[in-house]
Amino acid sequence: MAHSSHPELVRLANSVLQPGFVGTTTAPDWLRRRVSEGLASVVLFGRNIESPEQVAALTASLRAENPDLIVAIDEEAGDVTRLDVRTGASWPGNLALGAIDDPALTEEVARDIGHSLRAIGVSLDYAPSADVNSNPMNPVIGVRSFGARTEVVSRHTAAWIRGLQSAGVAACAKHFPGHGDTNVDSHHGLPQTSADADEIARVALPPFTAAMEAGVRTVMTAHMLIPAYDTELPATLSPKIINGLLRDRLGFTGLVVTDGIEMGAVSGPYGIAGATVRAVAAGADAVCVGGESAEESTTVELTEALVAAVLDGTLSEERLAEAAARVREFASWSAELTRKADPDAKVPDIGLVAARRAVRVHSRPGAGAELPLTGAPHVVELSPTMSLAVDGATPWGVADPLRALRPGTTSVRIAEDELAGQDDLLDRVALAPATGRELVVVTRDAARHRWMSQALAGLLSRRPDALVVEMGVPGGDRIGAVHLATHGATRVSGIAAAEVLAGA
Repeated sequence: MAHSSHPELVRLANSVLQPGFVGTTTAPDWLRRRVSEGLASVVLFGRNIESPEQVAALTASLRAENPDLIVAIDEEAGDVTRLDVRTGASWPGNLALGAIDDPALTEEVARDIGHSLRAIGVSLDYAPSADVNSNPMNPVIGVRSFGARTEVVSRHTAAWIRGLQSAGVAACAKHFPGHGDTNVDSHHGLPQTSADADEIARVALPPFTAAMEAGVRTVMTAHMLIPAYDTELPATLSPKIINGLLRDRLGFTGLVVTDGIEMGAVSGPYGIAGATVRAVAAGADAVCVGGESAEESTTVELTEALVAAVLDGTLSEERLAEAAARVREFASWSAELTRKADPDAKVPDIGLVAARRAVRVHSRPGAGAELPLTGAPHVVELSPTMSLAVDGATPWGVADPLRALRPGTTSVRIAEDELAGQDDLLDRVALAPATGRELVVVTRDAARHRWMSQALAGLLSRRPDALVVEMGVPGGDRIGAVHLATHGATRVSGIAAAEVLAGA
């Protein structure tokens, strides 16, 4: 076994892994042991979080084994939240901030997120998404982007990084060199862009340049094929993209971390271990793993694979040592960032303030409905299947906050599989309870889901006076007697929409 005969290689391999784990009150024994043996990073997921006090105690116990331990989390806020996975995010996501287009507000929101993360012991946040959502049908970015315009994404990426890092938590610009122009979810398959190098340089790269100018020290790679730079290997596994483009052309000298290495785009063709070795050999310095594979056996497998790759010449020891050195350098810098952080000066309810500012309302004169609602409505929420980046159990919607403002509000949530073979379902559970009452229909990325667009059209054909709340990326048509766009489906976005509906 490599563990017993090559301890230095094992130490180097341990230092480039960023594993997740299962546990809330205590970390598993295997993780604590490996941290004491040189594991330099861990990643928190929603499964590790019950309360701020509990997470703070958990991270403190891990740092008792290694004071310089990097504790990472994927807290974009918005639809991708770990802190509020059980309640829905306390801050609107990037699309809402981009729609408002007030960089000072974006910076304040990110600072607030940073204060919350620092309080629980997090030192690295895998955010913000610097992707330009140039393909409106993108199944995995969408509301996670600040928008479809490069200049908007650039200035808000920089503002978000400044705000987060001022609170003492390191930011990470992702997904390099831009995941916005894709139509495949990299959790399941390999996305590809047909853009040429000039278009990528003009549209996708400027937000990453802005991130570097704002002081970002970590960049996360995209699991996608970009033939303009490499016709064979996805960005995470491509020396041409990591070294040739990111380091040599753009001048990035910080830490390069992979997106989740067990995602299908890279683990499908190469396996988790094979993708890990290829990523480090290509120039990645840290490998994120554990979103789906959080057992000790996975960490053992990846450690052994890296050691074996050095021994058989697939991976040079110098490259592995270089990656480990960058991890140590980042750990030292992020610890200093935390020590120099601004004192907590949280703006009360800044997330809700931002969510309110992101709501856009359009009324169609003479359509038979107006704001505020006159009574307790019936709410129909059309619910899509979410990307694995978004925890499907995270609460969202308008019905619950509206019920708090308008007691007597009734609601139903409908998924695609429930409509199959039940032609009368909309009549029975959506329209019948709304007889004689106002009807509110809530959608989420309807433009990307044909069934949802058809269901919405069917409802509006029979109830043209319905009010529509669009909680994903807004489509081109502002349909409904009254149309509200929230630019995201967070808890505070739902509250903001409910306040508009109820006139609160």
